[in-house]
Order: sequence, then C-alpha cells, then structure tokens
Amino acid sequence: MDKEHAPGDQDTKDQAGTREPDHGRTPDKDDVATSKESNRPKWLVPAASAAVVVVLIAAGVVCLRVVSNREHTQAVERCSGAVARLEKPAGGADARTAHYQEAAAVSSNQVKDAKTVVDMARAVKNAGGIKPQPVRCDASMQTGELKAAADKAEDLNGRYDKLDRAAKAVLASRDAKDLDDARTALGAKKEEASRLLGDSDGKVADNATREALQNAIGQAEQTKGGKAQAWRDAVGPLQAAIDQVNASMQAKAQADQQAAEQAAQAAQAAAQPVQQQAAPSYDGGYTPSYRPSYGQGGGGGWSAPAPTAPQGGGSGKGNWRDRLNRPQIGQACNAEGVCGIG
Repeated sequence: MDKEHAPGDQDTKDQAGTREPDHGRTPDKDDVATSKESNRPKWLVPAASAAVVVVLIAAGVVCLRVVSNREHTQAVERCSGAVARLEKPAGGADARTAHYQEAAAVSSNQVKDAKTVVDMARAVKNAGGIKPQPVRCDASMQTGELKAAADKAEDLNGRYDKLDRAAKAVLASRDAKDLDDARTALGAKKEEASRLLGDSDGKVADNATREALQNAIGQAEQTKGGKAQAWRDAVGPLQAAIDQVNASMQAKAQADQQAAEQAAQAAQAAAQPVQQQAAPSYDGGYTPSYRPSYGQGGGGGWSAPAPTAPQGGGSGKGNWRDRLNRPQIGQACNAEGVCGIG
C-alpha cells in the first residue's frame, strides 16, 4: 500500500509530458512521414521539379501546335471560300465579265435614267477594271499569307458586288427605254393605220385589203407584256397591211386615170365635125389656053389650035368638049383612048 500510486498522480504526470515513451506501441502516420523525409535524397526534389517543367513545356508546345494547325486550317477555309466566290459567281467568271462588258458598252442616250451609266463607270473604276483580279490561295501558304489573301479576295468581292448592282441597273434602265420606245412606235403605227383605213374608203381596187388592215389594227391593240420585242413584233403585220392598202389605192388610181384618158379621147373624137371633100367639076366654060406641041421627025412639030366654043349655039355635029377629046391628026389611039405620039 505504501508504494501504490494514486490515479490522480499518474494523470498529472501524463499531462505534464513526463511520461516516458512506450516502446511497445505502433507508430502513427506522422512518425512514418518524418522517417521517410529523413531518408529521401536531397537531389530528388529538384529533379522532379525539372521533370514537371519539361512536361509542362512539352504540353504547351503540343497545345500551341494544335492551336496553330487549327488557325491555319481556318485560314485556308476562309481564303478558299473567298476566292471561290470571286472566281465562280453565278454563271461563271466568263459570264460575269460578259455581263460587265455589256453594261459598260451602254451609253447615256440608250437608258431611261442616265445616272445608272455614271454609277457604272464609277463602280468599274473602284473595282480596278471589268475583269476580276486573280487571288492565290493554297494550303501550302503560311497562315499569315492565307489571311492576307482572304482579306484581298473579300475586299474584291465587295467591290464586285457593287459592280454587279451597277451593271444590273444599267441594263434594266436600257430595257425600260427599249420598252417605252417600242410601245411608242407601235402606237404611232396604229394611228397611221387608222387614218389610212378611213382615207381609203372607196379608193381601193380590192376592199379585202382594208378588211385585213382593220384586223391588223385589232391585233396590235391586244399587244401586252414587259418585253420590248413583243411590241416591235406587232409592228410587222400592221405595216404589211398598210402596204397592201396603199398598193390597192395606187392600182385603183392608175385604173381611174386610164379610164378617164380613154373617155376624154372618145369624147374628143365624137366632137370633131365630119368633113366631106367634094370632087372637082369640069362642067363649065373652061377653055384651055394652050395645047402641047409634039415634035415629029427632026424636031419639027405642029401645034394644035386652041378649041373655041361654038358660035351661035353650035351645029348638030357636036360641042367643043367632043372636039377636044377627039384625037388629033397624026395621033394613034388605042381602044382605051390613050393616044401616042406620031
């Protein structure tokens, strides 16, 4: 009992930390960690840190390369799309160039709105010409080069978009003027045909031509549509009908003139008096003043005495006409009364 310790004394010693270690107990975690740190080499910590840095650098390089490849791929896609749009519009690059050339050839007096021609000239200058500028875009190019090419292609696309709109405006204004001109021309031709239809009444050789003209006028009045060619095509049949009526009027005018000339000639012939020419009479007191002399043999000749009218009423032997017609001495006469010389 002397040497027994009271429970309170033992607790006091434990609390004061004077209790000796119990060599028979199991080590806790803190004891193990402390033992490992005391046994670890001093070079291991820097080596591990260096390894971690290397791993981080490698990972950064890999990550940077992945990012760079992705950026390059995006640049290639962007550049390729811009160039494809620039080189292959609707209908192809050749169609676009032809479209621009057609619009650029239109003058201000061929359009309804002259401002469209001015805008077209400005758009051509802004685009650097009518023909699209080539832009190179290849996957082997650097990312920076690809971005620069894409920027250029996109800028040109914007300029050509403005040129497209300007060209369309010019051609639309030209077509509008063509339509107005065609409508005006057909209207004038219809007025001409209507006047001719009224003026030609009773003045044609064939009235069927006037009926055809009236039908052509009716067909022309039914012309519709927004295409100038339809209105121009309607002028052809109308003009043909006009020509037929004019030809028929001319034929009738010529026939009337010919008939009038023939009537005038007939009237003139009927108005001339009938002139009758009377035959000359020799029953009178005509006495020839001389008789021809006929030479006989060697130039000598004799002259027949001039006949004289019988005195005192004549004798019963015949009158002076009988003696005149009687053959003279020395004349030989035939049965028909023709006398020869000698």
